[in-house]
Amino acid sequence: MTRNSSCVESGESMMEEEASLFSSLDIILVTLLAGVVLYFVMNRKKPEPIPEFKKLDTPAPTTRETSFIEKMKKTGKNIIVFYGSQTGTGEEFANRLSKDAQRYGMKGMAADPEEYEMGELSRLSEIPNSLAIFCMATYGEGDPTDNAQDFYDWLQENDDEDLSGLNYTVFALGNKTYEHYNAMGKYVDKRLEELGAKRIFDLGLGDDDGNLEEDFVSWREQFWPAVCEHFGVEALGDESSIRQYVVKEHTDINMNKVYTGEIGRLQSFEVQKPPFDAKNPFLAPVTVNRRLNKAGDRHLMHLELDITGSKIRYESGDHVAVFPTNDSALVNKLGQLLGVDLDVVISLNNLDEESNKKHPFPCPTTYRTALTHYLDITQSPRTNVLYELAQYASDPKDQENMRKMASSSPEGKALYQSWVLDSCRSIIHILEDMPSLKPPIDHLCELLPRLQARYYSIASSSKVHPNSIHICAVVVEYETKTGRTNKGVATNWLKNKLVTDNGHKSTVPMYIRKSQFRLPFKATNPVIMIGPGTGIAPFMGFIQERGWLKQQGKEVGETVMYFGCRHKNEDYLYQEELEEAEKTGVLTQLNVAFSRDQEHKVYVQHHLKKNKENIWKLVNSENAHIYICGDARNMAKDVQAAFYEITEELGGMTRTQATDYVKKLMTKGRYSQDVWS
Repeated sequence: MTRNSSCVESGESMMEEEASLFSSLDIILVTLLAGVVLYFVMNRKKPEPIPEFKKLDTPAPTTRETSFIEKMKKTGKNIIVFYGSQTGTGEEFANRLSKDAQRYGMKGMAADPEEYEMGELSRLSEIPNSLAIFCMATYGEGDPTDNAQDFYDWLQENDDEDLSGLNYTVFALGNKTYEHYNAMGKYVDKRLEELGAKRIFDLGLGDDDGNLEEDFVSWREQFWPAVCEHFGVEALGDESSIRQYVVKEHTDINMNKVYTGEIGRLQSFEVQKPPFDAKNPFLAPVTVNRRLNKAGDRHLMHLELDITGSKIRYESGDHVAVFPTNDSALVNKLGQLLGVDLDVVISLNNLDEESNKKHPFPCPTTYRTALTHYLDITQSPRTNVLYELAQYASDPKDQENMRKMASSSPEGKALYQSWVLDSCRSIIHILEDMPSLKPPIDHLCELLPRLQARYYSIASSSKVHPNSIHICAVVVEYETKTGRTNKGVATNWLKNKLVTDNGHKSTVPMYIRKSQFRLPFKATNPVIMIGPGTGIAPFMGFIQERGWLKQQGKEVGETVMYFGCRHKNEDYLYQEELEEAEKTGVLTQLNVAFSRDQEHKVYVQHHLKKNKENIWKLVNSENAHIYICGDARNMAKDVQAAFYEITEELGGMTRTQATDYVKKLMTKGRYSQDVWS
């Protein structure tokens, strides 16, 4: 309309200037013409208004406080417990230590280093009697956990940082079966000291291959008196139960606002939006679920997940993380034992309103959803859970035993080891065996650890299967000392993921975790792959990729496979695929150890020693890359010892020199391990 009205204005001014030149008739005609034009302009169809799109009602993003110093000042806290956690244990220990602070007359908070500005550590001296505790787990081959990666980078990069006002201590979580035992905790402890911080208590080393809980409890017992002494405060040692969350029941709530198993965003399983990660997993349909072993008691399986349209990318050697759910029969059993309605909608709200962690799991939700999707109900509970729940046992004997197991006395530790750990008792078993124990379900839900994602080495190559991810796993099932049958949560859940279930496609919530377990950059480098049992998984991807490279006309180095299983006719996994790869020349050597097909057990390390000349030639002369996947406790150590022997004998070295030689291969990325215990 603006442009048209300006045209009218210019026409009117022109008429005024030339009016004297016109006759009366001319004036009449011009007036008529102007009137027609004006009428046309004023009454022409107006242009369509541009529609205004109504903004979606999205909640305003909550501003998250990234200054832990300001938060501590605001809430009167003097102790902060940072955690580096991959499976939830580091976070659990951090929460326990922050609760402990209250028992000793101090105020603590647990904190995820990923959520805060760690450069503020130098400012902690602004808070009187302040202390930073670091519960740091080591992941993979001496790596930081995902949430501690930025903190690790910051420590490495900031040589000029002055942390002289920082009081600190570190508790490390690791596993002795791994090469780089507690590497992250040791590094943080050493690095903070190098930057001028003051260590007020010795580094604690927790070993998950032994008894991590006992290691933590023993360290913690000595730690708190030392802290009290350091700050000159009296150790109150208040042993009463401290609640972190309060329950709220929702009697009238829109069920669209209730979480039904989503990990992050509400209704994220109904409306899937990339990118997909740990907080936003993709629901991948299961397209294949078949048994791999021909016979035997065990169930080894091969699954294929469809990632079409997800924009998910992966490489050979990466891990797929899946979010399992607990068996509904166990969830119902827990509800029966506690005599509660599991379908009540609740929220567990943090009593500390300033905490970044508002709920222990997504809320509002039902107890059934929490116990199915969010909480680990099958692992043996830690001592702090027993201690907190003891008050709810009506039988004084049960109460006494629970408190004893949570104590540091030798008798208590022995009872916890035998009655809980060695007997593989879950919280359900404890409630069954202690009928007088009837805790409120909300307190139990507060204490139980989160159900964690499970990681599997991907058994396919994206070059060959860009829209599919393959998993190879063995179903975990065993009998306990109490005569019960315990089943692995994730593997039994995967086993039951049929391609179609009552006409519906079965789906698996998943995301990709990148790995350092990679084929050599140069395809001409030989590779030696050692993977007995389900340790073959990543090598199926490697073999597919080397085959694809050959098809592209690329020159590919020797590809050697060492596989092991119990019996050739029972659990020779992927036999047809491996023999076909050997036949076509993709595998230049296939060595299989059938451990129980003869009187004396034969393992992969025996085959390595048998082929020592070829192994040494490939490694020492042809720059071969060595890959090991599988059991960390025995196999990986035995294989490493075999490489020491081969290096010592054929390299003419002492054992010390041979050990150094293999360690250098590790440093150069030519000896890689993807192992578990």
